[in-house]
Amino acid sequence: MDSTVTDRRDEPHTDFIYCCGAATEVLKFGSCHLQSGHKVLFLIIPGNPGVVGFYRTFMQTIHSMFGYSHPVWAVSHAGHCVPPVSMDMVEDASSAAENDVFGLNGQIEHKLAFIRKHVPIETSLVLVGHSIGCYIILEIMKRNPELKVLKAVMLFPTIERMAQTPQGKVMTPVLCRMRYVAYLPLFLLSLLPESLKTSLIKLVFGGIRSLDHFVLQPTVGLLSGDSAANAMYMGAQEMREVLERDNTTIKNNLNKLIFYYGAPDHWCPVQFFHDIKRDFPHGDFRLCENGFRHAFVLDAGREVARMVVEWIRGDLRT
Repeated sequence: MDSTVTDRRDEPHTDFIYCCGAATEVLKFGSCHLQSGHKVLFLIIPGNPGVVGFYRTFMQTIHSMFGYSHPVWAVSHAGHCVPPVSMDMVEDASSAAENDVFGLNGQIEHKLAFIRKHVPIETSLVLVGHSIGCYIILEIMKRNPELKVLKAVMLFPTIERMAQTPQGKVMTPVLCRMRYVAYLPLFLLSLLPESLKTSLIKLVFGGIRSLDHFVLQPTVGLLSGDSAANAMYMGAQEMREVLERDNTTIKNNLNKLIFYYGAPDHWCPVQFFHDIKRDFPHGDFRLCENGFRHAFVLDAGREVARMVVEWIRGDLRT
C-alpha cells in the first residue's frame, strides 16, 4: 500500500498555459494549484534549452526527500516547449514580437509574470536555477525585491562573461551569425517519424553511460523545429547581453544565495568561482568535487538534487 502511494506522488502533472502570450509548459510535483496556505514552493528555472522535462528526475528527488510536503514546479522558457495541437506557439504574433517574448529580457519578464499570476504573495519561494536560469533568478530578485525568496540555489551559473568562456567562444559565432543555417536541417529533422528521432537521440547520447531515460522524449521534442529555433535565438542574446556580473544584486541577497560551480565546466570556468569567492568572502560558494557536467540533468539529476536538499534542509525546518 505504501509503495502505491509513493508511486502516485512521484508522478508529475503537466500544464500547458499561455504566459505573456507564449506557449509555456509547467511541470508540477505535488499541488497543482497553490492556495494561500501553501508556505513553500520550489520553483525551477531551467537553462537553455528551457525544457522542463529534462528536470523530472531532479524534481522528483527533491519532492520525495522533503516527504512530499512542498510542491516542486518547473516553468519552461517561453516557446521552448512543444504545445499540444490545440495551442499555437503564441496567442498574438505581433504582440509576441513587440515584447520580444522569446528574447532574454522577455524570458525574465515571462517568469515574473508567471510568479505574479500563479504564486500567492505569502508563499515563500525556493528558487533553483540552472545555467542561464541563475541569471534570470538574479534579475527576478532585482526587479521584484518584495518576493519572499527563502533561498536561491544557483547550479552551474552562467551569470557573467558568457561570450568569453571556452564554450562561449565556440558558440557565439554559431548563435549570433550562423544560426539561420541550422533552421533548414531542423525543419527536415522535424519531418522524421518519432521513432527515428528517438533513435538519433539515443545515438547522440550513446556515450553517456548513466543516461537518465526521462531526458529522451524532451530532447525529441526539441527537434520539432520551433522550440530549437527559439532556444537558439535566446542563446544569441545571452552571448551579447550576459556581460558583467551583477554584484549589487548578489550583495543585496548574499545570505539567500548558494552557488555551485562545476570543475570541468566550459560555460563558467573555475576562475569565475575563485573570482566571485574573492569578491564575496562571506558568501556560500561551492565547487563541484564529483565531476558533474554542466548539463547535469543528463545523468546526475538525482545526485545533484540530494545535495540541494542537504544544503537547504535547515532553512525549511522540516
